[in-house]
Amino acid sequence: MIKAKNIHKFYKDLHVLKGVNVSIDESEIVSVVGASGAGKTTLLQLLGTLDKPDYKRDTSLLINGTDISTLNDKALAKFRNTNIGFIFQFHQLLPEFTALENVCIPAFINKTPKAEAEKRAKELLTYLGLSERIDHKPNAMSGGEQQRVAVARALINNPKLIFADEPSGNLDSESAEQLHQLFFKLREEFKQTFVIVTHNQELANMADRKLTMVDGKITD
Repeated sequence: MIKAKNIHKFYKDLHVLKGVNVSIDESEIVSVVGASGAGKTTLLQLLGTLDKPDYKRDTSLLINGTDISTLNDKALAKFRNTNIGFIFQFHQLLPEFTALENVCIPAFINKTPKAEAEKRAKELLTYLGLSERIDHKPNAMSGGEQQRVAVARALINNPKLIFADEPSGNLDSESAEQLHQLFFKLREEFKQTFVIVTHNQELANMADRKLTMVDGKITD
């Protein structure tokens, strides 16, 4: 699913990623751990195509067989929208929109007809236990409910790959546990691949594989 070789990233004189190599299989759940500043979020952003690596002679990034370096900005945006879903620590829902409307946004970007997008969004929200919250705006929902809306939004275009950055970092322990279990349920149901950056050791240890980052490199 992901094959990354010799990934580097500089921010001016700061060398954040120092030749990272990583391979992640289809339907695998991989956690990425490490101290703050180790490069975890930067790696997630690069693997998720939100940022670009600084290419060296033998740098490469393949996602689901696609060489990311060959895509122009427009093609990359389309690839990201149809193949990748994102879940962040702060759900980043638009406060003026309902749960249904928030979930539909990536589908509308993908030019999915409104009726089809709303049908899929309602199915996902119901699947995630939010059938009574479809017409609620974020400020009328709990933190756990808002994060489940964000999960539905990440799933709306049936992506093969989900990236999550501290997805339970802003939740109470009960909501966090429910979210963690949900990732594994989703993997079994939809066969998606998950890459999860987390400081939560319980979640990290539940993953199929745990990668530890130290000073811009993966150490195991």
